[in-house]
Amino acid sequence: MISGLLAGMTAACKPHEKDELAHDHAHEQQAAEAHEHRPGEIVLEAEMAARLGVEADTVSYAPTGNALKVSGVVEAAAGSTGAVSAPAAGILTLARGITEGAQVRAGELIGTVRSTGVSGGDRNRAARVELEAARAELERVTPLWEERLVTRSQYNAAVAAYERAQAAYSAPAASGRITAPVGGVITSLEALNGQYVETGAVVATIGNSASLTLRADVPARNSDVIGSVKDARIVLPYSGEQLLLSDLGGRRAGASASASRPGYVPVTFTFAGHEGLLPGTAVEVYLLGGDSHEAIAVPVDALVEQQGNFYVYHKLDDDCYEKLPVKTGRSDGSRVEILSGLAGGECIVTRGATVITLAAASGNIPEGHSHQH
Repeated sequence: MISGLLAGMTAACKPHEKDELAHDHAHEQQAAEAHEHRPGEIVLEAEMAARLGVEADTVSYAPTGNALKVSGVVEAAAGSTGAVSAPAAGILTLARGITEGAQVRAGELIGTVRSTGVSGGDRNRAARVELEAARAELERVTPLWEERLVTRSQYNAAVAAYERAQAAYSAPAASGRITAPVGGVITSLEALNGQYVETGAVVATIGNSASLTLRADVPARNSDVIGSVKDARIVLPYSGEQLLLSDLGGRRAGASASASRPGYVPVTFTFAGHEGLLPGTAVEVYLLGGDSHEAIAVPVDALVEQQGNFYVYHKLDDDCYEKLPVKTGRSDGSRVEILSGLAGGECIVTRGATVITLAAASGNIPEGHSHQH
């Protein structure tokens, strides 16, 4: 089972006594003072670090929850999708801006179908001619029937002919307009510009992103953890943004023995839509359990990877840092368990680790800085 971390960190770093003894840090009044630093120490003045967004915090043991990293797909919630169908057979022309991922309103024009010039002719146009003829015949027979100048069977035949013609004719088909039955996002286009489509053929599918479903595929070998899953964190592709489903009103919808892939068991959640999150999006998922244990954990952003090894930056005092190797454990997508390298109580960089890496690479020591040991 993979452990996901909710380990806490103190609100701010406080100097450690051992660091105070080891680092008697003072800013000298004269610029000519010598700079003395132990090997590997990284210097970045506090003012520059703050301007570049470097933040630090103190690590500690805290209760951690259980998590399992799996793959998942965001889908439209049941009942929130709609199919856009062609009202007549003919050549399709999509409206401007109609592409996969486009946002549309209910009733908005999706495209038009032109039947003129198509082999077989415009069947709806023929139906309209028949409807007009049947209407004219019914209008002629009705007053005659009222005066009993025609028989009931003649009048009934005229009514039946009109109703058949009316059923065969479609006003939407006559206009050729295809409109969105619901508002939402176009999740798929089933036909292309200039393509011939049959009457009733699906042209596009629309999903309403106001309510979404997450389907997480759990490998069958990990199915024993499904019962303890309480929440989920998803990591969006490209941006790396993390969303905790409980923050979006998410709730566990259940699990099923049938999966889209052999050897997997799906676990589903329903939740409110989020800006930029569309049906069909593939995401990383951390399924979070209810059990917990004590562990040290650090934010994902605190870790620096170099040649397959992981490090954190230990803040020695206001201006000085050192790189510490750590062995990582399991992650919940937000925090990573530290198995070795940290004992608790260290003040480490939690944001802006890249800035410290660049400072280490430059090897520059800011003017006016004196660090004596």
